[in-house]
Amino acid sequence: MAGKPQDADVIGYLQTLSNWGRWGDDDRLGTLNLITDDVRRAAAGTVRDGTAVSLSFDMDPQNPDPLGHGTQIQRYMELNEVEALFGRAGRFDAVREYVGLIAHGSPTHLDGLAHFSWEGKNYNGFDASDVRTVGGATKLSVHQAAQGIITRGVLLDIPAVHGTPWLEPGHAITPDEITEAETRQGVTVRAGDALFVRTGNFARTAAEGRHPDDHAAGLSAATLPFLRERDVALLSTDGQQEVVPAESADFDLRMPIHVVGLVALGLWLVDNAALDALARTCQEKYRWEFLLSLVPWRMIGVTSSAVNPVAVF
Repeated sequence: MAGKPQDADVIGYLQTLSNWGRWGDDDRLGTLNLITDDVRRAAAGTVRDGTAVSLSFDMDPQNPDPLGHGTQIQRYMELNEVEALFGRAGRFDAVREYVGLIAHGSPTHLDGLAHFSWEGKNYNGFDASDVRTVGGATKLSVHQAAQGIITRGVLLDIPAVHGTPWLEPGHAITPDEITEAETRQGVTVRAGDALFVRTGNFARTAAEGRHPDDHAAGLSAATLPFLRERDVALLSTDGQQEVVPAESADFDLRMPIHVVGLVALGLWLVDNAALDALARTCQEKYRWEFLLSLVPWRMIGVTSSAVNPVAVF
């Protein structure tokens, strides 16, 4: 199997794998441009029996940050809504609530292209100062994905390649393992796909508890050329994409999937997807492709959206 890339290779990816200007100098969609009407129509053709599987975890204000990644979730209930709105009580009543959260971190969430920058630039050359404003991300906000992410989803189950229920913490998934999973499953990742890569991180945590140093399996930076060559539109793992500990000792290269993916490729990411039930369903049906329906917040100025992706078979 191919070894980890050198630091210079990863830095070079910011240029050699770049999609800047590919869809115009003012493009704000990045790889979502690859999800054309034809791609959506073909994805709808994968549906056979209508089975639906959620790829998200619950969000619980009583346990907002199970992964210890700095997430906050707040919920405040407002009782007696009718009296609050109309100034009088009635025989009917209702409640409403305020909800506030940091979607980045523990929840299943979509990373928009404003989330990461490199040397002061976001995807397509937009200045990072356009993101770090009191008014929020004035460029590359998540609301750019207003049409939703409706495309063919493909699950590649890497632990199954090795005949194990999960990968060990610190395992860096290589391009060879990705292509071996394709061969094993009889599926090929193609342009416009949403690629889900299962590591088994959450299955391992459920069985053994959190790693004391939060080590986790993830993607090697060596997989980045594969993502560009195949024109993947959306990438997701059951974790935060990155292998921990990082492959590089250089602090600036500790999160290469996020940096190169978001900044250079314009590749949208879903962190912390729930993939164990999806893997079981795929194995039962022996079908590793499905219609993905993911509809993020249409909220201006934000860099992320809590999401509940749904796979339909």
